[in-house]
Amino acid sequence: MKQPRAWQRMLSGRRLDLLDPTPMDIEIEDIAHGLAFVARWNGQTIGDHPFSVAEHSLLVEEIHSRLDPRADPRWRLAALLHDAPEYVIGDMISPVKAAVGPGYGALDERLSAAIHIRFGLPAKLPAAVMRRIKKADRISAWLEAVQIAGFSRSEADRFFGRPPSEIVENLGIRLRPPREVRADFTARHEALLREIG
Repeated sequence: MKQPRAWQRMLSGRRLDLLDPTPMDIEIEDIAHGLAFVARWNGQTIGDHPFSVAEHSLLVEEIHSRLDPRADPRWRLAALLHDAPEYVIGDMISPVKAAVGPGYGALDERLSAAIHIRFGLPAKLPAAVMRRIKKADRISAWLEAVQIAGFSRSEADRFFGRPPSEIVENLGIRLRPPREVRADFTARHEALLREIG
């Protein structure tokens, strides 16, 4: 029996094997493009543009920087790339991930490792870094929930935890066309790589 195709042709021309991804097949332009077109909240947000995973990633990196202003730029880059595998596997809401089971997590881990190695990060991030990124991710989810996804503050508090007011002060959700978000994501990635040196 013929094996099903498990690779995707990327716009860069790379052929990304989802079952065995290699760092050589990862390009930031592919990630930025894909994430700019993947909608958070299954697209169930207000506005004329979806809130993309690329925009979410920029917000998480900003929140991470607010949580730890002296963070190593490598870990800020890791925060920017925390959802990068979704450029090929999409953004599944937590209930769907639970229904799919452990196979989704394994696929996400393989892709994350290849992406991390491609951009000079350890395949598996230190636990403390992962916790800080997860905290920034939950704060971003709270902001998104109350600003664009129709949650009340009390409902968002229950699901995501109330964020520290000083961290979310003056942070607003921006809904922009994918090309603008893609350009900003790519520019932020390049700036962080320059900081890392």
